[in-house]
Amino acid sequence: MPLPLLLLPGSLCTGMLFQSQISAFQDIREVLVGDFSNCDSIETMATKVLTEAPAEFALAGLSMGGIVAFEMFRQAPERIKKIALLDTNPRSELPENVPVRQQQINTIARGGVESLTTLVSQQLMPKYAFDSEQLLKLEPLVMEMALEVGTDEFINQWRALASRADSWSTLKDIRCPTLILCGIHDALCSEKLHRDMAEEIKYAKLEIIQEAGHLSTLDAPEQVNSALQDWLNL
Repeated sequence: MPLPLLLLPGSLCTGMLFQSQISAFQDIREVLVGDFSNCDSIETMATKVLTEAPAEFALAGLSMGGIVAFEMFRQAPERIKKIALLDTNPRSELPENVPVRQQQINTIARGGVESLTTLVSQQLMPKYAFDSEQLLKLEPLVMEMALEVGTDEFINQWRALASRADSWSTLKDIRCPTLILCGIHDALCSEKLHRDMAEEIKYAKLEIIQEAGHLSTLDAPEQVNSALQDWLNL
């Protein structure tokens, strides 16, 4: 039996982030999407996903999902047979970003759904989309996912990201087949960061996706699926 594929979405995202990947692989293997709900730290997110996951699996995480993947590897490396890290960041939060996240938490706590909609549209979307055409294409889906996740989980996720551990030292311990992938236009997690990550992981393969930004699974689904298929075949 093929290994189950466990997908970990980014912040304010749902399984719709991986809609193309689920469609491509669900007839071949079991495909699962991790649930981070009611967790306000990366550690508790990882523990929850591991509790609900199969005994062994291939793990792929994008952005915050990749950050959770690092913690899952620390907690249960023997269960993760392959790992794919997409558009993510193994570093801890920059000190100057912590008060920014807290301010955003306060804004959402006061303003609710209306404030969340404004934050996604005005602050997040310009960083997700690599040009104006892609922004128009992505925004309805990104907004739908964010509203489904909701304000309470936004607060949990922002707290988790602000307090996350630095995972750089974990990279050298990863010995399973590894895919490091990012969109070349990713404005949040740079191409250089992914190249540096790939150098730290012994069996890593690096894929830089053209015409893709931070949400590479949505920007270039066919290219991402091809890279994931090659990784799953290892």
